[in-house]
Order: sequence, then structure tokens, then C-alpha cells
Amino acid sequence: MWPAIAQQLSDVLMFNYQIQEKRPLSGGDISHSYMVSDGSERYFVKVNDKACLPQFLAEEISLKALKETTTLFVPEVVLVGQTKEHAFLILNYLPTKPLEHAHTSREFGIQLAKLHLWGEQKQYGFDEDNYIGTTLQPNQWASKWHLFFAEQRIGWQLQLLHEKGIELTNITEFIALIKQKLLHHSPRPALLHGDLWSGNAGECPIGPIAYDPACYWGDRECDIAMTELFGGFQSEFYQGYESVYPLAIGYEERKHIYNLYHLLNHCNLFGGHYLTEAQALIDKIYAY
Repeated sequence: MWPAIAQQLSDVLMFNYQIQEKRPLSGGDISHSYMVSDGSERYFVKVNDKACLPQFLAEEISLKALKETTTLFVPEVVLVGQTKEHAFLILNYLPTKPLEHAHTSREFGIQLAKLHLWGEQKQYGFDEDNYIGTTLQPNQWASKWHLFFAEQRIGWQLQLLHEKGIELTNITEFIALIKQKLLHHSPRPALLHGDLWSGNAGECPIGPIAYDPACYWGDRECDIAMTELFGGFQSEFYQGYESVYPLAIGYEERKHIYNLYHLLNHCNLFGGHYLTEAQALIDKIYAY
């Protein structure tokens, strides 16, 4: 595998790149990640089975979409390729650690707000379907947010669980409830990172950095809600965001609906205690 990766990287770089160092990196639950070096140039390599090539291609599209905004700092895509048995994604390498410093967290909040204010789009969705983890994420364009989110986010995940024999609620009834709860909420479509938990953001030598996106145009509150779901961000992050783009009334209720999508996805990916957490959140949504 590695000789083939080195050869394809050499073709892109237009010089003979020989991997002299290969160091595994922690943090990924789905793919294996490495830092590779020829003694001078370092790159980040994400590797998985060949069947994962569409996921890496979708990640490339999302990274390029975010880079185009010049708001968030994201890694540069060098190459997406495949070997006989594997698919891989190569990015420029930057030493990265979790968001630790208050000023970096605040700056990241400001940058995310600028992303959410960037661009003009009248519909919700994306030009391509992509992936949230390894789960296909449909992004068919829609003009009504309550229909898009109820059907292509909550309904989609519930249907995938149903196909596995898992019934957390009556799908038709619950989709109708989500539509009703979001009916009068018509947010300005914002380009979203789409998978913004604490493990997909950090700080590097030049400031905050974001990675592993699953972009689409939607309610900006989806990104903010997810930052509260798995581990959370520092208070300075939210202060920075609000200083540029204050959240709307009703967010505290809507965030539970938005985070249910990610809990349901974790049910599909991992099962276990996520099933209990998703059921509790469904019951909570029914209750208010």
C-alpha cells in the first residue's frame, strides 16, 4: 500500500517522494491516520478500505467549499486516491492539538460566525450527497427548512434504524412532529461545517483549524448545537460567535432537534448507549 501511495504522491508533487517516516495519529474512530515524511515535507494521510473512496471524495469537496469562503482555516487537500485494497486522503500536515486557549476558542467562534454569514443561497441542501461518519447524508435541495430537516435528516436516520430492526418511535408520526416544531422557523441558509464536534476542531501554530467537514446549506444553529453535544467548547467560543452573529430566540429548544440527528447517526454507526440517549431525547422532544 505505502509504495503505491508514495508513487501517487510523487506524481502530484512532481518529484520523487520517498516515505522515510510514518507515524500513526490518534483521534479517528473510522479511518486510520498517519503523519508521513520524507525527511523534509510532511503530510497527513487518512487510510481506509477501498469502498471508502466516495467518502474521501466527499470530504475533499467539503474542505474545498470551506476553503473557498476564506473564513475557517482548513487543511489543504493534496490528493485523494486508491490502491488495490485501500482508499486514502492526503492533506498538508500541521501539528494540531485540542482547542485549549481562550483566545483561540474565541477566534474560532468569530470565524465560524463569518462562515455562517458568507455567501448567498436561497435553498437548503448541497450539490452533492455526502457522508456523516460513514452514513450517507442526502442533500437534495429544498426551499422549506422544516421539510428538509424532518425528511432528509431525522426521517432518513430513523428509516436506516428501521431497516436494522430498531424502532425508537413511530417514524411517520415523529417526522410530522418535527415538521410542526420547525414550521415557523425559516433561517437564512448558511454554509455549515456539518460535523462540528470538539474532535473536529483544534488549534495549530497559525491559530484555530477545522477538519472532517460534512458541508451543506442549512440552519447555522445545527453547527452550534453540535458543539454542545460531544464534549463541548469553551465559553469563549460562544462569546466570540455571539459577538458577530447572535443566536435567535428559540435556539435552546431547536438544538435538541438538531442534535437528535447526530445521536441517531451514532445509533446507526455504533449502537450501544447511544440508543438509550436517542430514546430519551425523542421523549424530551415529544414532551415540549
